[in-house]
Amino acid sequence: MIEGIFVEGLIFSLMVLGILISYRILDLADLTCDGSYATGAAVATMCIVNGLGITVGLVLAFLVGILCGMVTSMIHTKLKIPGLLASILTMTMLYSINLRILGNRANVPIQRTVTTLYRIFPNAFPFLSTAFASLLGTLIIVLAVKVVMDLFFRTDLGLAIGALGGNEQVVISQGMNPSSLKLIGLGLSNGLIALSGGMLAQYQGFADANLGQGMVVQGLAAIMLGEFLFSSNRISLITLRAIFGAIIYKALMFFGRRYGYLIGITPNDFKLLTGILVIISLAIAKTRSAASDAGAKKKAILRTQQKGEENA
Repeated sequence: MIEGIFVEGLIFSLMVLGILISYRILDLADLTCDGSYATGAAVATMCIVNGLGITVGLVLAFLVGILCGMVTSMIHTKLKIPGLLASILTMTMLYSINLRILGNRANVPIQRTVTTLYRIFPNAFPFLSTAFASLLGTLIIVLAVKVVMDLFFRTDLGLAIGALGGNEQVVISQGMNPSSLKLIGLGLSNGLIALSGGMLAQYQGFADANLGQGMVVQGLAAIMLGEFLFSSNRISLITLRAIFGAIIYKALMFFGRRYGYLIGITPNDFKLLTGILVIISLAIAKTRSAASDAGAKKKAILRTQQKGEENA
């Protein structure tokens, strides 16, 4: 039971890392993830079902996810359509594309006889139970992605993408093209989201065209939960708290499903509760930010007064 929560949380954390790039690093409202998550699941599933293998399936899911993000970016930058509307357009088109990928079916199962990632892990770690082998295998993949992501955002290109979210004019003044940076950033974001979808399809044993519905709100809730754990501007800690937030969110959802009936909560209420959680988190974050700014302003005034007294 506990192992399953961690496995689902770790798979979900890859999607949260993707949303982290668009919402926190690029500062763009990107709803493409609701479509690209299901696209990654569909591509990986069809590759595995048709005998192309797990590696090909996950690599193609990642690449197709990148393509989805790039389409949103080009609609936004080339056609001068607002980012939110551009992502909604891509998300809407992806629903039909996902049905096409799945052979015009809304749901495609992965047969028990077909080899998947979560049927390989128990053989790769025979000294562990099936649940713990799945947990260890997923943890290794997530940590590898995290390390690569941390290293990328320490490069000149990664720092430029981070600067774009903070102040686009600074990037332009340095002779960089914001459109190209958005293309790379949104591509990487949706690539991770699609990779997460591909792994989830193998874990649950099927792909569904509606799999990504509401994922953006869930991802934001996980990011907010992680940000309450500790504050930091270091990319390694920012990605770490996103992973922790994803696991905590999945744990809350699990206990809500299991024990929610005690206080009258049903699975039908989870989307409402997730939305409320995001609103409360944003309100608390704004309050904390305002308090921090007020504290900094107060300290600056005190320093100024002290200097004035010393000069006098």
